[in-house]
Amino acid sequence: MKNTILSHKQIQHKIKRISYQIFEANVDEKEIIIAGIDGVGLKFAKKIQTILRKITDAEITLCKVMMDKTDPLKSGVTTSIPENKYQNKSVVLVDDVLNSGTTLIYGVHHFLKTPLKQLKTAVLVNRNHKKYPVKADYKGISLSTSLQEHVNVTLEANNDSVFLD
Repeated sequence: MKNTILSHKQIQHKIKRISYQIFEANVDEKEIIIAGIDGVGLKFAKKIQTILRKITDAEITLCKVMMDKTDPLKSGVTTSIPENKYQNKSVVLVDDVLNSGTTLIYGVHHFLKTPLKQLKTAVLVNRNHKKYPVKADYKGISLSTSLQEHVNVTLEANNDSVFLD
């Protein structure tokens, strides 16, 4: 059974609000790195990038973060841009759902190997089933769900949705 959590319009509002929060925290920055975890996290990052480009003159660089989400320790984490492009910059690591925290913590760990100005995290849906000490600095919605429930995020042109199965 599908329960809709967020409609397309609600998601657009959440993305806009998160984008403005990122802008406010980086108002003096000349460049902001938006690092999206491959998959729906990257789609979410692209939507944030689009809004940020409309509201700031800062350069908004999109970075794709790749890992095997089932075994990030074995696969390691790689990025679409070289380390020197985000070194001493403000980085926002973006994913669609913060569930156990595994994906986000390995992403954070990767970026912490390089000196950064700051590192923040953004998620559309924050669940409370974390195994690791990681938090979302910017979040669209927080959900209290059971471990058996699955949050599905779809980000498609004019058909964004978040639902629970």
